[in-house]
Amino acid sequence: MFNAEDLVFIEERGSDLSTVKEQVKNFEKGFPFMEIIQAATVGKGIIQLNEEHANQFIDFLNHKLEHGISLLKFVPASGAASRMFKDLFSAKSKLESGETEAKVLQEKSVNYFFDNLKKFAFYTEFEKLASQPVEQLSALEVLDLVLTEKGLNYGSLPKGLLTFHQYSDDCRTAFEEHCAEGAQYAKDKAGQVKIHFTVSPEHQDAFEAHLKAIRSKYEQAFEVQYDIQFSQQKPSTDTLAVDMNNQPFRNGDSSLLFRPGGHGALLENLNDLDADLIFIKNIDNVVPDYLKEDTTKYKKALAGLLLNYQKRIFSYQQILDERHYTALDSKFYAEASSFLENILNVKPPTSHYYSEKEELYHYLKEKFNRPIRVCGMVKNEGEPGGGPFWAKNRDGSVSLQVVESSQIDLQNKEQQSIVSQATHFNPVDLICGIKNYRGEKYNLLTYRDPQTGFISYKSKDGKELKAQELPGLWNGAMADWNTLFVEVPITTFNPVKTVNDLLRKEHQPD
Repeated sequence: MFNAEDLVFIEERGSDLSTVKEQVKNFEKGFPFMEIIQAATVGKGIIQLNEEHANQFIDFLNHKLEHGISLLKFVPASGAASRMFKDLFSAKSKLESGETEAKVLQEKSVNYFFDNLKKFAFYTEFEKLASQPVEQLSALEVLDLVLTEKGLNYGSLPKGLLTFHQYSDDCRTAFEEHCAEGAQYAKDKAGQVKIHFTVSPEHQDAFEAHLKAIRSKYEQAFEVQYDIQFSQQKPSTDTLAVDMNNQPFRNGDSSLLFRPGGHGALLENLNDLDADLIFIKNIDNVVPDYLKEDTTKYKKALAGLLLNYQKRIFSYQQILDERHYTALDSKFYAEASSFLENILNVKPPTSHYYSEKEELYHYLKEKFNRPIRVCGMVKNEGEPGGGPFWAKNRDGSVSLQVVESSQIDLQNKEQQSIVSQATHFNPVDLICGIKNYRGEKYNLLTYRDPQTGFISYKSKDGKELKAQELPGLWNGAMADWNTLFVEVPITTFNPVKTVNDLLRKEHQPD
């Protein structure tokens, strides 16, 4: 399957041969579906905070901050924003092929874009780049100025560098909004705000230049000091592509084709970081300042909730670590088992309830001694996103998982029925605790489920191929974490998936 040149190529990439061979096996056998048991709903896996509880958890966070815990905000910001402009690229192609403006503008999304062009925060900059009054530009000239290097070049830039919001005296990119937001809830006792962005290699210089241009403005405005770092998706996390016969796909020069392994590859980047609490949020989920209050409040409340639950987990970790199983009485085992099952929502395998004390000891020790995450869940109002479910794990236990629809056998009527009962979905709003009671970091790579990858069908040079994505960062990559789901307001979720989403009232000036 692999020749001598292949082996050298794999080694030079930093990839592991055994891992590459395993990827080929995954293509051959496919990935199993995840078995969901029931939808997580309020009171059945999703915690609903009232005002009093939210404030109590915020107070607990503030208390821990006074004792010097470290905070970090992690923002996946890799890749170009080209998918945001899919409809506009299609319109541009049609115009270039000779279709009339009248016909092209019949497309609803394209027409809406042109009708509201002046409402986009980037319009002022766009207008300056135009060689004549905007009203005199053809539709193709407008699209060229927005999408290509003739103007804003938004079709090639990453989302983080796009101008999202208009203020009375300024505009902000998504990157700037994350800096402003981070100052509200990710500031430590010393007034430092640490943010880590994952970026594509071709965009890092532009991000660094943008940071240099805006840093002092936001440090003065929010009276903070920023420690902003960047990293890139590691080439070693790329996955081998195969042809339709599951043989390694080869480029025109006979070399192997590796492709990016999806956002699950960023687990490696996350694993390199060090903080007591890590906030994770997508690059496009930001709002102007006048709408940040809910986001700030719930980020703090969820962080305090995590720390509160983690305090008890740490106590169990320490007892189980320092004492022999025979030295612990039945009361301890009953209490620890109840907390694991009823608070952390980890149900033991139905075929085995660990009645023997030694077995129960090792089971509890394993389940308590792992990372913890709190996931914000919003009521499902039709937006795409993974959903919260009770799901069966490989060891037979049942726990809370964020599950994408692609992981579920929707041909199975029982599974389909469970999906239909879901009330919430995950907007990628996570807070993570990645250390044990001693302050030692976990190796996050050991807590992912390798059987939760995904196979997709692509093409290159006119030839079909199969590509493989690693377990998703907040799905399979965190499958073996202790997990808590908490309902958060829909106001905390305002993603920008298409350019026209910037016209929603949540992204417009107050």
